[in-house]
Amino acid sequence: MGTDRLDEVLDATYDCLTRYGVRRTTMDDIATTMGVSRSAVYQYVRSKDDAFRRLAGRLHEQALVRARRAAADSAVPYAARVRGVLAAKLELVLALSEDSPHTAELLDDKARLFGGICSDFTAELRHLLIGLFAEAGTAEGAGPVEAADICISFVVGLENATDAHRLLPLGSDALVAGLLGAPDPTGTTGS
Repeated sequence: MGTDRLDEVLDATYDCLTRYGVRRTTMDDIATTMGVSRSAVYQYVRSKDDAFRRLAGRLHEQALVRARRAAADSAVPYAARVRGVLAAKLELVLALSEDSPHTAELLDDKARLFGGICSDFTAELRHLLIGLFAEAGTAEGAGPVEAADICISFVVGLENATDAHRLLPLGSDALVAGLLGAPDPTGTTGS
């Protein structure tokens, strides 16, 4: 299976999602958007549900790549690394919600098609944050797990804020400073 052609199918699926939503999109819509026959689409996906599941997986995986890169960047302070992990989640949500009200369907962790993808995504972000806080150390009374959960809750709260991009660095730096309870071990905070 050619990944370029599968990417074209998923791009067309996304285009249909923004116009019609998951329920109203048909395989014919996806094929028409691509300019191919419906049978050509079936060479790359088994069904409309499979196309949407793969699309959700691709978008979440792209965000995870950004989060992992941020978490692993030992050249920057812990506050910036945590902010990078949180930004990956926030940017995914904001990008999808800006494109169409229908795209929010790909973020529903209770959805039959994508719930597992969304839950796994959040669990992986949590794992990255726990690792960062375990490495950096946390303030007395808050362990790495609690610190990670607080950060996830913070970014979920920002998802509906009108100025989320502006608030993320301010809020995450303040939050992380309190959760670390000590100056950033790299000697620089809030970078």
